[in-house]
Amino acid sequence: MTSDACSRRRPASRRTRRVRAVGVGALGALLLVIIGFLLWANSPYQAEREATLEVFRNGGIQVAAVDEGILMTPIADSIALPESPAGLVFVPGARVDAYAYLYQLSGIVEEQGVTMLITEPALNLAFFDTRELDDLTTAAPDVERWFVGGHSLGGVRACMMAADSEAEGLVLLGSYCANDLSESELTVLSIAAENDGLTELDTIAESAARLPDTARFEVIEGANHAAFGDYGPQSGDGERSITSEQMREQLTALLVELLR
Repeated sequence: MTSDACSRRRPASRRTRRVRAVGVGALGALLLVIIGFLLWANSPYQAEREATLEVFRNGGIQVAAVDEGILMTPIADSIALPESPAGLVFVPGARVDAYAYLYQLSGIVEEQGVTMLITEPALNLAFFDTRELDDLTTAAPDVERWFVGGHSLGGVRACMMAADSEAEGLVLLGSYCANDLSESELTVLSIAAENDGLTELDTIAESAARLPDTARFEVIEGANHAAFGDYGPQSGDGERSITSEQMREQLTALLVELLR
């Protein structure tokens, strides 16, 4: 091979090495992004121990881990169960441990005999759970009337589940709908927190047109975004001035009016 031929090949070889180096670098960067995302998604806000244990100690409630999520059911000996029992499928907020909602949502189970299913989305993010409402109500086949709801991003996902489903109503906690349900016959209850720093009251008001005209809007004074669960302070949130017990009492009273 002549020296001229060798010199013509060297630039091509250097270009190939550069392309390979760029490709390896891009692949490495992508891998780091994926690993970072997985670590972020799998480090949720953990449920506070005492609030969770309070539910497990409650003699009127049974808690069970099932394929569909975490199931809270009333114990028949402790409450007169309604003739037409209701159930609520509830979707947690982004990166919030599902058990963090047990205490706040247990009031309607204990007082009204409502069955509660809290889902456990993959990667702790509601949009990674593509199951429909019918896939989740199998956890309690005896329940005749189903509602669907969620907190924060979980509420956005609940709106999507409510569309074209057999749900009787929709519950939004510090949340709003991204899809249009204004023409639906759903009974809707939207509960906001006065000091919510993540889902502000203006955001909820601006999205109200996507809900039926009959939708009911309530605000719990002194509450913040994280007050809808028991998982401690959340980055970017406002201050809260009510206790967990006070929050549960007010939340239960509002939910009872919808679900009884």
